[in-house]
Amino acid sequence: MPAGVPVAAGADAAHADTLSPDALAFVATLHRAFNARRKALLGARDPADARVPRTPAGAVPDFLPASKWIRDDPTWRAAPPAPGLVDRRVEITGPVDRKMVINALNSGASTFMADFEDSNSPTWDNCLAGQTNMRDAVRRTISFTAPNGKYYKLNDKIATLIVRPRGWHLEEKHVLIDGAPISGSIFDFGLYFFHNAKETVARGFGPYFYLPKMESHLEARLWNDIFNLSQDILGVPRGTIRGTVLIETILAAFEMEEIIFELREHSSGLNCGRWDYIFSFIKKFRNNPKFLLPDRSDVTMTTPFMDAYVRLLIKTCHKRGVHAMGGMAAQIPIKDNQAANQAAMDKVRADKLREVTAGHDGTWVAHPDLVKIAKEIFDKHMPQPNQLYILREEVSVSGADLISTAGIKGAITEKGVRLNINVALQYMEAWLRGNGCVPIHNLMEDAATAEISRSQVWQWARHNAKTAEGKIVNAEFVSRILDEETQALKSALNDKLAAASKLDLAKRLLENTIRGQDYADFLTTLCYDAIVTVKSRL
Repeated sequence: MPAGVPVAAGADAAHADTLSPDALAFVATLHRAFNARRKALLGARDPADARVPRTPAGAVPDFLPASKWIRDDPTWRAAPPAPGLVDRRVEITGPVDRKMVINALNSGASTFMADFEDSNSPTWDNCLAGQTNMRDAVRRTISFTAPNGKYYKLNDKIATLIVRPRGWHLEEKHVLIDGAPISGSIFDFGLYFFHNAKETVARGFGPYFYLPKMESHLEARLWNDIFNLSQDILGVPRGTIRGTVLIETILAAFEMEEIIFELREHSSGLNCGRWDYIFSFIKKFRNNPKFLLPDRSDVTMTTPFMDAYVRLLIKTCHKRGVHAMGGMAAQIPIKDNQAANQAAMDKVRADKLREVTAGHDGTWVAHPDLVKIAKEIFDKHMPQPNQLYILREEVSVSGADLISTAGIKGAITEKGVRLNINVALQYMEAWLRGNGCVPIHNLMEDAATAEISRSQVWQWARHNAKTAEGKIVNAEFVSRILDEETQALKSALNDKLAAASKLDLAKRLLENTIRGQDYADFLTTLCYDAIVTVKSRL
């Protein structure tokens, strides 16, 4: 191993090449060059919270005066769409397990976002296997035989591969650099780039990435500098990498043009990361009762602050010549109820119709069966590869529009409280067992939707919100419901499932962050130590 880079856990022989000395030396170089800056930017997130209203009299976020020149300059443009990213009308997303990777690449979608972040529980085995799966997918050698004997392999025509590394806030504690855990972002990005950059270029596309959870253009600048150094080290021309940024935090929405500007040589657009965006809205404004939202199901894309965010994103992207990607359809087929399935698929159609007619260049789905539905909508209304020519110059969105809750319809209900607790509990239990993409109540839930669920309950309890039924949501109320939901889930388990269950641990971790007092910034950081398995120190 390179000096100062111990791997603090064992690795299966199948993944030995992933952790080769040269690969570890590469990620160590990136970590040493940029980790101090990453940590400084994360530290700056707390002072940045002064921009959000902690009290009714507090400040509100707004567009940055210092970078107004970037927004006002009409001359600059980002890089043109790269090979394989010109037409992105349907993107499928999912975790990096082997079967999912094959099915997603074969799904008929334009691209596949292989996710090391929100839909991946970052166990050491999952992260290493995911990197091996990426290498095999790029080289088209990936295959899988299921326990029932069914064999999976790639079709002749497959989706363009895009990889989403973990966010800046996450660490990979199984690899230490000079005694400190490596950044999860650098680990995921660096290993994929080291092993696959030249191979992807040789096959006619590039190393493409989705960049999550950023809160400022300075965090985008950090990614751009990492891209440049990585390309220089491996002798890959600058601009080969492309990154699509998920606008999934409320503060990033005020810096969309600046984010594209920082990445302009490497930018492939912005994405409406709708679920994390709602989570961020609740999290940043959680101390202010003016920003209480109704049940999760009532916060839709037509909600004022969500509609403003979408319109501004499309206008911003097309002004600078990059794709404006739509959000996730989390529905999954309901095989045992035709009427319910029809209703769910109708919601998908309506959602995708709204996106394409608004000017989006593509959209996300979570299940292969939804690819055809989304593609039909976009094919009908977007026969050309994209809609970059739709400039939406009539759109005018103010800072106040981006945080407007005026006219939101809906209510806080006991059913909504109970559903949020149930979803967060089930998701955390599965995540602790190593599964980060979980079908719950006919929706494909990931970390983002679980974050909305627990953050809403915290905010309601913090401000003693009253339900439509007249009950006060407080610490005792949510703890009682958590007890009831935990017991109900336990009673449905057989002996084998009960033995493997992490419900008691999930309940303990969840309870501390829904009672309106202590609040964890992210469930993933709250739960991460429970899945760290350091087997040896080298």
